Amino acid sequence: MNELTLIILAYLIGSVPTAVWVSKWFFNIDIRDYGSGNSGATNTFRILGSKWGSIVMLVDMLKGFLAVKLAFLLPFYVADEFARTNFQIGLGLCAVLGHIYPVWAQFRGGKGVATLFGLVLGISPWTAICCIGVFLLVLFLTRFVSLSSILASLAFPIFILVIFNVDNHAYRIFAVAVALLVILTHQKNISRLLRGSESKASIFKYRDRRKSRRSGDLG
Repeated sequence: MNELTLIILAYLIGSVPTAVWVSKWFFNIDIRDYGSGNSGATNTFRILGSKWGSIVMLVDMLKGFLAVKLAFLLPFYVADEFARTNFQIGLGLCAVLGHIYPVWAQFRGGKGVATLFGLVLGISPWTAICCIGVFLLVLFLTRFVSLSSILASLAFPIFILVIFNVDNHAYRIFAVAVALLVILTHQKNISRLLRGSESKASIFKYRDRRKSRRSGDLG
């Protein structure tokens, strides 16, 4: 077992096309033929609903989490925390690359945000929990999965650089790069958000129905 073997394995783990397999096995469709055409959690929320969107998101996060934990298979990285963190960043990025370009799904994947969250969860759990908290809060308030992902990703470098002040230059650079990457990969979503045409996720239906009834009563 060496670094190259683990890097390849991390990519293969990331390549598991969760949304594609779920859509084909349970709905007899290819999720990439609908909505935004991506095979990620955001499009799954939009097309298949909150239940399956949540499942896809959790599994995609698990891919990033498992990828960074591969570093513990090598004794050198078990003993050296600083080197381990740097290697874990590389492993996690390979998993994200696999998610975006999955070998098991004709290299047509998603945007990798959930896998990035899993990567961070595996390296620094408290930072990940804070980012997930931002994600859930924005999702609850707006029902825009894309906006939730963008704001949670922008919060990531703030937590790393300011709040937790992580003393690892590679990780600090990585945090800033993640925020920039998410913005770049969500340009279409940002345009739709600005135009008011971005689709909302079909979650919190009870809350929305209750608000609708209240509006009707007031009217």
